[in-house]
Amino acid sequence: MSALTLILNVLWLIFGGFISALAWLLAALIMAVTIIGLPWVPAAIRMAGFSAWPFGRHIVPRDLVSGREDLGTGPTGCMLNVLWIVFAGWWLALHHIAIGVAQCLTIIGIPFGWQHFKLALLAIAPVGKEIVDA
Repeated sequence: MSALTLILNVLWLIFGGFISALAWLLAALIMAVTIIGLPWVPAAIRMAGFSAWPFGRHIVPRDLVSGREDLGTGPTGCMLNVLWIVFAGWWLALHHIAIGVAQCLTIIGIPFGWQHFKLALLAIAPVGKEIVDA
């Protein structure tokens, strides 16, 4: 990890990343408590970690990483993502869009705002995604 990536991640954590990670963990907790939401818990926890420390890492489809389709990357994953956006994804995406717009109002906050916009897209469909180092 480069020094610039470390600095960006520390600043990210201080200026909104902590709150974003907590929002993802809250979504995971709510899904775990409902028991029906258990299929979404691993994806939400992965995204909480990414939301806390995003610079120097990328989100890619899991089938590109593993080289094969699995339960989360096929039609079942698509169905899980549709249900995810109805029950949890929309408010996480709205959270990231609101913070992203606020941070883009300043020149210094633009890189952080763009990261929030990427996370907003991810909040729509987190199932079948994997975090890889850049």
